[in-house]
Amino acid sequence: MIKGLEASIMGLTGWRRYLLALGLGVVAVGALAPIYMIVLFVPAFTGLVWLIFSGSGWRSAAAAGWWFGLGYFIAGLYWIGNALLVDAERFGFMAPFAVLGLAAALAFFTALAAGLAWRFGRDASGVGRVLVFAAAWVLVEWLRGWVFTGFPWNLVGSAWAGFDAMVQGASIAGVYGLSLLTVVVAAMPSTLGGCRRPTVIACTILAVVWAGGMLRLSAAPAIGTDMVAGVGLRLVQPNIDQKLKWRQNQRPKNIEEQARLSRTPSDQPPTHIFWAETAATYFIARDRASRLAVAAAAPRGGLVITGAPRTTPEAENIYRIWNSLHAVDGAGAIVGTYDKHHLVPFGEYLPLRNILGRIFGLSKITAGTSDFSPGPGPQTLRLKGLPPVSPLICYEIIFPGAVLDARDRPEWLLNLTNDGWYGNSSGPYQHFDAARLRAVEEGLPVVRVANTGISGVIDGYGRTVARLALGEKGIVDSGLPRPLAAMTVYARTGNWLAVLLALMMGALGALLWRVRQ
Repeated sequence: MIKGLEASIMGLTGWRRYLLALGLGVVAVGALAPIYMIVLFVPAFTGLVWLIFSGSGWRSAAAAGWWFGLGYFIAGLYWIGNALLVDAERFGFMAPFAVLGLAAALAFFTALAAGLAWRFGRDASGVGRVLVFAAAWVLVEWLRGWVFTGFPWNLVGSAWAGFDAMVQGASIAGVYGLSLLTVVVAAMPSTLGGCRRPTVIACTILAVVWAGGMLRLSAAPAIGTDMVAGVGLRLVQPNIDQKLKWRQNQRPKNIEEQARLSRTPSDQPPTHIFWAETAATYFIARDRASRLAVAAAAPRGGLVITGAPRTTPEAENIYRIWNSLHAVDGAGAIVGTYDKHHLVPFGEYLPLRNILGRIFGLSKITAGTSDFSPGPGPQTLRLKGLPPVSPLICYEIIFPGAVLDARDRPEWLLNLTNDGWYGNSSGPYQHFDAARLRAVEEGLPVVRVANTGISGVIDGYGRTVARLALGEKGIVDSGLPRPLAAMTVYARTGNWLAVLLALMMGALGALLWRVRQ
């Protein structure tokens, strides 16, 4: 049966070949959040391997990879179109073009992986081809994480974020290491027509990683028991409609509503209040009245940490604006600030503005006409009553190995975001999974606060301590988990261990045919 299926797929030509590749890419997305049907990676990657190595050359292999990537990124990133529908009158017409355009551009990465797999694996055995393919895939995923500012969204390894035991492997080799293992196991059935042993071995390794994760969790403190003394967090998720968030007549009401939620009575009053990205839609550093409105929500002796835009002081000649975080005390003083450094293209700035803006009339889709300026990079803030923290705004949390200042290591990560742009879609679930992976990689708890999205507290093992669901309005109170006592292997090596493993695996796969000779 396997041989017959392999022969049928490898015999495809023309549009049938590329239509299948497109469909396999769509199927693979079912393994990601919020569906988590990991088994769907098996037909997706097994079929892709057969398509790659049945072609006439690297161009045919790359084309199969491109069509696979097109399906994978359309199905996985369709929710980006929702952001353009927030202001449908201005940007709605761009929604299908944005999704297709981004998917088509990102598909060149999967095309590169497929082309490299054919180039270095065409003479290898079936097992060798799988190893080369997995290595190429992961190395290109790593490239996607930083080339052209990077977009490491929906990495294959992120599919395990919904499984507490398996995700523990990220503490050693990160999400790229999980990707490497996953692609090997999912693609190895492509060799079943010749021998079952390689697939059995690959599945056994997967089981060993799962068992190791279970063992690690068995030695961990129970969820919610190992907390920082004297710290009580309150996460405020107001679920404000993105279409109303920046309306002039709505902005004071939004502040008042978030302050009201912040003051909700409880048996154990919080010490610190957290609002989401741009929860304050004023330049509160320059606007005393709005700053005092925020400060009114501060607990006695505590702070309100909120997202807000920040602009240059009035005395400066060059006007700039930042997407920032401010810590505000009860007297209305700003005692800590962080400026987002990894900006979203088209959302927070317009790339190639002289061409796209002046010639084609395009603009960024967020409020205002000026581009945001990037901050200086990851930094560790020290705020009253809290352990040292690394703030991250919105999608800064998705970048493996780039979420903290290693020279001044924090004890937890704070992610303010607003997934209200993306509606009731898979996007917010995928975003939350990225936060879980960063927690496991670094061995640090993550506090995630969204306007709407998924707000929650995650411990250093990636376990959810407290959570507010997508579309839910309210608060969640929680303690702050302690960081793991010892730095993880990943925290010491970063992504380089996974890159080294991929290079070694690719070299082994490419050389297997010479061993046979």
